[in-house]
Amino acid sequence: MDQNRTSSRLHILLRHLDGCLARAIIAHPTSRTGSPASFQPQQFQYTRENNVLSLEQRKFYEENGFLVIKNLVSDADIQRFRNESERICREDVKPFGLSVMRDVTIPKSEYVPSEKVVSKIQDFQEDEELFRYCTLPEIMKYVECFTGPNIMAMHTMLINKPPDSGKKTSHHPLHQDLHYFPFRPSNSIVCAWTAMEHTDRNNGCLVVLPGTHKGPLKPHDYPQWEGGVNIMFHGIQDYDKNNARVHLVMEKGDTIFFHPLLIHGSGRNKSQGFRKTISCHFADANCHYIDLKGTNQENVGKKMEELFCKIYGLKNASLKDMWTFRGRVVKGKRINL
Repeated sequence: MDQNRTSSRLHILLRHLDGCLARAIIAHPTSRTGSPASFQPQQFQYTRENNVLSLEQRKFYEENGFLVIKNLVSDADIQRFRNESERICREDVKPFGLSVMRDVTIPKSEYVPSEKVVSKIQDFQEDEELFRYCTLPEIMKYVECFTGPNIMAMHTMLINKPPDSGKKTSHHPLHQDLHYFPFRPSNSIVCAWTAMEHTDRNNGCLVVLPGTHKGPLKPHDYPQWEGGVNIMFHGIQDYDKNNARVHLVMEKGDTIFFHPLLIHGSGRNKSQGFRKTISCHFADANCHYIDLKGTNQENVGKKMEELFCKIYGLKNASLKDMWTFRGRVVKGKRINL
């Protein structure tokens, strides 16, 4: 970890421990991401001018809100990510700021450090090995097509979807990722999600509702599941059930890039093994923070602040503080985020 960056992040946390609100980075709202001369033609609202995507690929993303690139990440890189995740699960390493989560059906009494009890590794921005995923040239060249040249990695996850216990808790309800993000514009945010092994309907592949990125951010809440729901696994309550679903069968190394308003989720893992994927939400560094008060994100924003303060023993912290801590530059310069 870079020593200066580590000191800066620790300083923010220590100031909170003293009861002072961190002011390390001041976010200035902005209504645009570039000069008027850089505006895209009306037909392209969700992608930027680039020499990477074909016209067909751009049109597909514009219409559907997602794009799958086959065999993008090498087997060698995926094996390195797998090895590092196993070290984290065994607690051989404990990267600063990282959260390790387990399925709601696993009782604390059975918790023995291993990948068999871990369902998700979140916020790995300080783990240099896993964070390599966010900086892979093959990932970055596509990300820039959606965010522009100044790119922040804002939210990192390695998902280890466990075999379902019979209570259906491995199911992830349909949701929109923007529900969790207090920054905009949404068209300058994109998720890269890479399969670390073959994924299909048997082990809980990703399911998407094409074209839903064109709609609004919908209200989310915990689904009413008898077997329980994992923390922060919120779902949309009123989506159109007639909207066609696409179950994405993917091979190891295949990567999907998708818009934060795209409605998506994943089914139960009915196999005997764990289904692993690695992902990062990227954003244009020109994005600005918004006030969630009075919006349908207000409650989730408060809950995220509470969790952040609880994890780090803080007296007071804002969402901007949390995302400043999570965010890390991967290309260009840090501006608002």
